[in-house]
Amino acid sequence: MNVAILTAGGIGSRTHQDIPKQFLNVDNKPIIIYTLEAFQQHPNIDEICVAILEGWDQILWAYAKQFNITKLKYVVTGGATGQESIFNGLKAIRENHNDDDVVIVHDGNRPMISQDIITDNLVKQKQYGSAVATIPCTEVVFVSENKIDSDKSIPRENLQRTQTPHSYRLSDLWDAHMRAKELGITNTAASCSLMEALGKKTYFSKGSEKNLKITTVEDIEIFKALLSAKNEEWIK
Repeated sequence: MNVAILTAGGIGSRTHQDIPKQFLNVDNKPIIIYTLEAFQQHPNIDEICVAILEGWDQILWAYAKQFNITKLKYVVTGGATGQESIFNGLKAIRENHNDDDVVIVHDGNRPMISQDIITDNLVKQKQYGSAVATIPCTEVVFVSENKIDSDKSIPRENLQRTQTPHSYRLSDLWDAHMRAKELGITNTAASCSLMEALGKKTYFSKGSEKNLKITTVEDIEIFKALLSAKNEEWIK
């Protein structure tokens, strides 16, 4: 069984809006619903768990009913960090699933995830035991401590930018969180960085520039443009 955990516990402070960014409406639909629909529509996703901001669970259930998100089975309160939100989701699904079931973790505010990205992530997880969506870095990246200047860059050909989803066996991800608690690791940015901290190798799956993470108002503008964008006929 493949279970998606969507993290949507952020307050959206960088969008400077009155409601969390995941509940902002774009074309009369909350952003979180676009993300849920992608996993609802994928034939290999069996169930969905959402770690949501405290107090918004009933609103999410109502939207799920309105937009026919039938695979949503668990709604838990998100934590203070992404790591804690994922752990809360794991606790909820672990009672009803086997160790060999696959958990596919995704940011709830990445609504443009495609069916191909989900498929490739699951395929790579089956092949390697884990999978993290990535894209190559195309920009020059400088290292700077003062954020003013730098005399050191990192060769971009050696860099991969991580996105979500991240897929792991349920037991592997659970054990990683248990080990993190023992070691006092509390605020990793993503499942892949937690695995790195524990000495685990990361295997890559397909990502996309379109699979953007909405954190600012500018990101919402890009999302709206992508929703209405269509390729010209001559583009292969």
